[in-house]
Amino acid sequence: MRTSAEHSPDGSVVRLRALPYEDPLAQYLVEQVQQEYVARYGGRDAAPVDPADFRRPSGLFLVLEVDGVPAGCGAWRVYPPGGVEVKRVYVGPAFRRRGLARHIMAALEHSAAVAGHRSVVLNTGQQQPEAIALYAELGYRPVPGYGVYACAPDAVFLGKDLPPVDGGADGGEGISWAS
Repeated sequence: MRTSAEHSPDGSVVRLRALPYEDPLAQYLVEQVQQEYVARYGGRDAAPVDPADFRRPSGLFLVLEVDGVPAGCGAWRVYPPGGVEVKRVYVGPAFRRRGLARHIMAALEHSAAVAGHRSVVLNTGQQQPEAIALYAELGYRPVPGYGVYACAPDAVFLGKDLPPVDGGADGGEGISWAS
């Protein structure tokens, strides 16, 4: 397993590393995401998730640590035709407003593009206005609904094309704060 570590603008050591979805640390962070959904929506995410979906080469699960403390996560899995779906983007409350979600998204998009994918979709909800704002800043635009929330009135479906990337499959490494 390869990792990527660097200093953030505030001097913290930020490390992204790929872990299996079933890893205890990954599951700890997924549970934090689920509790965020409970607080914001009154229940857990009902979208089906198969841990195998996040195994290379058909997916990736990244854990973000700040000064050695688990701070967030994000993942992608293959989503036909020819693209990926971003899932489980999360930054813990103590680490928010530091650009970490943007950093996770850059790593996810880059690793998906390096893996040969040309588009990305995701879904979020109206109760996450900060996520919607971030995705808009990153160039995401409305796309047709899909999956279990396709007809949910508060669901937001977004997507964008990924630029071609030269280089080997680095799993999201090499993403700097300047990205």
